[in-house]
Amino acid sequence: MEFKHISVLLEETIEQLQVRPDGIYVDGTLGGGGHSYHIASKLTEKGRLIGIDQDGTAIEAAAVRLKPYGDRITLIRDNYRNAGQALMRLGIERVDGILLDLGVSSYQLDNAERGFSYKYDTPLDMRMDLRQTTTAADILNGYGEMELYRVIRDYGEEQFAKNIARHIVNARKDKPIETTGELNEIIKAAIPAKMRAGGGHPSKRTFQAIRIECNRELEVLGESLDELIGLLNPGGRLCIITFHSLEDRIVKTAFRRNENPCTCPPDFPVCVCGQVSRGRVVTRKPILPTAEEIAANRRAKSAKLRVFERGK
Repeated sequence: MEFKHISVLLEETIEQLQVRPDGIYVDGTLGGGGHSYHIASKLTEKGRLIGIDQDGTAIEAAAVRLKPYGDRITLIRDNYRNAGQALMRLGIERVDGILLDLGVSSYQLDNAERGFSYKYDTPLDMRMDLRQTTTAADILNGYGEMELYRVIRDYGEEQFAKNIARHIVNARKDKPIETTGELNEIIKAAIPAKMRAGGGHPSKRTFQAIRIECNRELEVLGESLDELIGLLNPGGRLCIITFHSLEDRIVKTAFRRNENPCTCPPDFPVCVCGQVSRGRVVTRKPILPTAEEIAANRRAKSAKLRVFERGK
């Protein structure tokens, strides 16, 4: 299957990165190379782009797409949480811009074998990095009822999380839950019929929650942001595209904390904690896709772009 993914907020992101022709840039979620292609097209032979992705198929697809800019490109199969180590191995201390386009790619959703989508009946996998051992099936069959409830409630923001968790635990007493089709039927049985009538597919939130847990997506994001900001040169920018409220909240909070890290009580006349601002939040409100983009690509609907600029 060909790796296809429509880059969301493409023009807005490239504009916000303020690409310098001789600069060094990191695309921490390379995917098929959509954003990277446009970054690379703005670089001279002195410029450099480091593309990172944990999905081997994405690396292969991006290598083909970025071939015209081969000398400027370095592709690394890894998680963006290890960007600092990856750059160190390349002899790079600081970069001029970093991009993260979070969530699952269109290719991963549309490739039935990967088990990300509730649209196909296929083995429950959901691993973004196939070198990882834990699958969605392991979570569904191994977690206790309270753990499943927490995951589905917190990561899926699902109002019927408790009932779905109970139904999962009861179903696996007979046999392990192995396919997306089996999980669909369990979720369907756990949600009242009148509530299934509207609001999209009943499995959407639970599948999202299990995927996030399987890939530790929010944990990785929360633990990486301070280090990514630290990798920026003065004036360098970190651009992050999120697709749901939990991701956006983590990014928003981290950006604010790096802009104003002071921990002194509000009534202190002067700062005594010694915490120094690392830069500024460029986007007081997130940049959203246009109506035209949403019409052309429905997966853009929930996208938000936030930008942080390292202090000079």
